[in-house]
Amino acid sequence: MTGMSDPVHLPDPGVVREPRPVAGCDVCAALARQRERARAAGNWSKVSDCNVEMRRHPHPKAVRA
Repeated sequence: MTGMSDPVHLPDPGVVREPRPVAGCDVCAALARQRERARAAGNWSKVSDCNVEMRRHPHPKAVRA
Protein backbone atom coordinates (compact mmCIF):
# COMPACT_ATOMS: atom_id res chain seq x y z
CA MET A 1 0.00 0.00 0.00
CA THR A 2 1.37 3.39 -1.01
CA GLY A 3 -0.80 5.55 1.21
CA MET A 4 -2.14 7.45 -1.80
CA SER A 5 -5.85 8.20 -2.02
CA ASP A 6 -7.98 8.24 -5.14
CA PRO A 7 -6.88 10.67 -7.83
CA VAL A 8 -8.28 14.19 -7.75
CA HIS A 9 -9.90 15.36 -10.98
CA LEU A 10 -9.45 19.06 -11.61
CA PRO A 11 -11.20 21.10 -14.29
CA ASP A 12 -9.25 21.69 -17.48
CA PRO A 13 -7.54 25.10 -17.08
CA GLY A 14 -7.71 25.54 -20.85
CA VAL A 15 -11.51 25.65 -20.79
CA VAL A 16 -12.43 29.23 -19.94
CA ARG A 17 -15.85 30.67 -20.56
CA GLU A 18 -15.96 33.85 -22.54
CA PRO A 19 -17.37 36.87 -20.76
CA ARG A 20 -20.83 37.97 -21.79
CA PRO A 21 -21.50 41.64 -22.48
CA VAL A 22 -23.36 43.45 -19.72
CA ALA A 23 -26.82 44.46 -20.95
CA GLY A 24 -27.04 48.15 -21.77
CA CYS A 25 -23.26 48.70 -21.84
CA ASP A 26 -22.11 50.20 -25.14
CA VAL A 27 -18.46 49.32 -24.45
CA CYS A 28 -19.28 45.66 -23.84
CA ALA A 29 -21.48 45.56 -26.94
CA ALA A 30 -18.68 47.02 -29.09
CA LEU A 31 -16.16 44.55 -27.67
CA ALA A 32 -18.54 41.65 -28.37
CA ARG A 33 -18.90 42.80 -32.00
CA GLN A 34 -15.11 43.14 -32.37
CA ARG A 35 -14.67 39.69 -30.87
CA GLU A 36 -17.09 38.12 -33.35
CA ARG A 37 -15.41 39.82 -36.32
CA ALA A 38 -12.01 38.65 -35.05
CA ARG A 39 -13.31 35.10 -34.60
CA ALA A 40 -14.74 35.09 -38.14
CA ALA A 41 -11.33 36.20 -39.45
CA GLY A 42 -9.50 33.57 -37.39
CA ASN A 43 -7.71 36.25 -35.36
CA TRP A 44 -7.59 34.38 -32.04
CA SER A 45 -5.22 36.89 -30.48
CA LYS A 46 -7.80 39.66 -30.99
CA VAL A 47 -10.55 37.37 -29.65
CA SER A 48 -8.49 36.92 -26.49
CA ASP A 49 -7.76 40.65 -26.24
CA CYS A 50 -11.49 41.45 -26.45
CA ASN A 51 -12.24 38.90 -23.74
CA VAL A 52 -9.62 40.44 -21.44
CA GLU A 53 -10.94 43.96 -22.05
CA MET A 54 -14.51 42.86 -21.42
CA ARG A 55 -13.56 41.17 -18.13
CA ARG A 56 -11.64 44.23 -16.96
CA HIS A 57 -14.25 46.78 -18.01
CA PRO A 58 -15.73 48.25 -14.81
CA HIS A 59 -19.45 48.31 -14.11
CA PRO A 60 -21.36 49.47 -11.06
CA LYS A 61 -22.31 46.53 -8.82
CA ALA A 62 -26.01 47.15 -9.46
CA VAL A 63 -25.50 46.54 -13.21
CA ARG A 64 -23.46 43.34 -12.81
CA ALA A 65 -26.41 41.25 -11.58
